[in-house]
Amino acid sequence: MTDGAANDDSTTQSTATGIGGTGASAGRRLEGTTAVITGASSGIGEATARALAARGASVVAIARRADRLDALVKEIAADGGSALALAADVTDADRLHEAIETAAGAFGHDRIDILVNNAGIMLLGPAATASLEDWRHMVDLNLTALLTATHAALPHLLRAAESGPRQVADLVNVSSIAGRVARLGSNVYNATKFGVGAFSESLRQEFASRHLRVSLIEPGAVDTELRDHLRPEIRQAQTQRFAGVKVLEAQDIADAIEYMVTRPRHVAINELMVRPTAQEG
Repeated sequence: MTDGAANDDSTTQSTATGIGGTGASAGRRLEGTTAVITGASSGIGEATARALAARGASVVAIARRADRLDALVKEIAADGGSALALAADVTDADRLHEAIETAAGAFGHDRIDILVNNAGIMLLGPAATASLEDWRHMVDLNLTALLTATHAALPHLLRAAESGPRQVADLVNVSSIAGRVARLGSNVYNATKFGVGAFSESLRQEFASRHLRVSLIEPGAVDTELRDHLRPEIRQAQTQRFAGVKVLEAQDIADAIEYMVTRPRHVAINELMVRPTAQEG
């Protein structure tokens, strides 16, 4: 249960409706596209990989845990989908760049139609007793790795917008409510997520006329592995904070991302905040 959205690494061919419901939106498919997802070995990344594969996208799943990725790819294939596992530590800039280049050519498209920057970590606690290593780790994973993946993917995304089957491309950055509201004890986590928001908005303006849609999703409390990295006393405080609140599931955020990337070419969902109904702050 965490105020955040990404994971530390960090289907069938029937039409999925997602939060778009039935009607015209339910029929939008992603065949012929390549979707790259970081932090795909669990939580939101894993759920998003399944959701986009179900829509027909060829999915490239990137994370550190090769065994989890291999299991995910096998399950997607068993359901009639197409996926590739690429084990990589996204804080290794050279390896991440290599993975993005491999992803672009993996399915014969020589482009990336969708990039979901999901990998991240949340290490909360008072600044006075914080580990500088923890602060650096959050910056490296939540911000620098996202910048690296985006920089490597931009030429492929722009190529997809110009010549891909949809004539539009999608860059989705997974942030957090923590990117909008600073809280005591969230300090550097807030800093990284505020940075993701500013970066996303600047990119949105730069590439709007080139049909590269830049979207920011900001989840509230989600039941993912993020809480597993918290110190015991911080984890207990988080549990008490959300006592009685039915938090979001990873699939709830995957549904929202699916909705974002299946809009018509002229529609861009640039920012989407998703909280549990009972979450106050």
